[in-house]
Amino acid sequence: MPSLHRPPSLPPGQLLLGVLGLAWPVLALILVPSLGPWPLLAAAVALAYWRLPHRHKPWGAVLAMAASMAVLFGHAELGVRAWPVIVNATLLVIFAASLRQEQSVIERLARRQEPDLPPSGVAYTRRVTQVWCVFFLCNGAVALWTALYADLRTWSLYNGGIAYGLCGLLFAGEWCVRQRVRKRS
Repeated sequence: MPSLHRPPSLPPGQLLLGVLGLAWPVLALILVPSLGPWPLLAAAVALAYWRLPHRHKPWGAVLAMAASMAVLFGHAELGVRAWPVIVNATLLVIFAASLRQEQSVIERLARRQEPDLPPSGVAYTRRVTQVWCVFFLCNGAVALWTALYADLRTWSLYNGGIAYGLCGLLFAGEWCVRQRVRKRS
């Protein structure tokens, strides 16, 4: 009788951080007017530090100093609004850096389902990685603009809704293109 395996589950800390990260714009919209921005900023720094790998803990101190300076100079809300900018910048760096490696991020993901990826698949995954880089650059730029110039409601609408919708459209569009490319191969 074959054994049934459950899919791996995320550790509770990773799951909590993921949910909070996705819900960050909505949490900010709800909590900043009543609590002020600094408690959210402190919570974000604490959670980020907690989840950093040991070798990257010094970056947590840099993050804490930057957040402290934002609070000290009266820009704690900007620190709260910076989260989507930081996420997009981080993803842009990860995806762009992978283009200099033997396998791009998307190729590594594709090889989980198709270990013997043909050369045409490798070229396709490299192109998709480049498309995601453009997405993270543009999305991060809009996130930065909303952080600096939009009101809290508009910032929350874009970063907590529209950006996720655009990301979903890119996923769906790429899936459709991939199906057509596979049929041609």
